[in-house]
Amino acid sequence: MPLFSLRAVGAPLALVLAVLIACQPSGPSADVAAPPTPETGAPATPAVTPEVTPVAAVEADPDLPVVTVYKSPTCGCCGAWVDHMRDDGFRVEVVEMNDVTPIKESRGVPRDLGSCHTAVVGGYVLEGHVPAADVRRLLEEQPEQVGLAVPGMPIGSPGMEQGSTVQPYDVVLFGRDGSRSVFAHHGS
Repeated sequence: MPLFSLRAVGAPLALVLAVLIACQPSGPSADVAAPPTPETGAPATPAVTPEVTPVAAVEADPDLPVVTVYKSPTCGCCGAWVDHMRDDGFRVEVVEMNDVTPIKESRGVPRDLGSCHTAVVGGYVLEGHVPAADVRRLLEEQPEQVGLAVPGMPIGSPGMEQGSTVQPYDVVLFGRDGSRSVFAHHGS
C-alpha cells in the first residue's frame, strides 16, 4: 500500500512542481564545464565578480528610471520577471550573483518579505515578483517608504505564470521603521 494517495496530494504536489519547473536554470550552471577559449583551448574560467548585463528593452520608455535587478544566474523565474519588466517598457540592467542576501540586507528588505531576486528603481527596492503596473504606480505616487515586496513566489505573479492559474497574493509596501501595508492585491 502506498504511503500517500496521489489524489490527496495532487494539487499541492502540482503547485510544488510548477514552482520547481519555473525556477530551473536558464543560464550556464556552475557544475557544467565552460567551453574552451579560442586563444588557449582551455576551459574558460567563470567570472568571480557579478556581471552586469545591460540590455535595453524594445521600445523602452525613456521617462522611466532604469531597474537594476540582482539575481542568481541560474534562476529562470527571475529572468522571466526581467522580461516582464522590459515588456512593460522598463530599461533593465541585470547583476548576476550567487548570493543576493547581502543586497537584500543592505537595502532593508525584511527576511519574511524575501523572494528570489531584488531590484532597485528610482530609489525604491523591489523584492520578488512585483507587477510592472504596481512599480509604475509606486514611482508615480512616491510614498516615503523603502519599497514593494511580493513575498515568496506566488503562482501567477509576473515570472511565475503557470497557464491561467493565479494564486492570490499581496504586494506589500514596507518602510525602514517596520511599517507595512497592502499596496495591491492580485488574484481572487
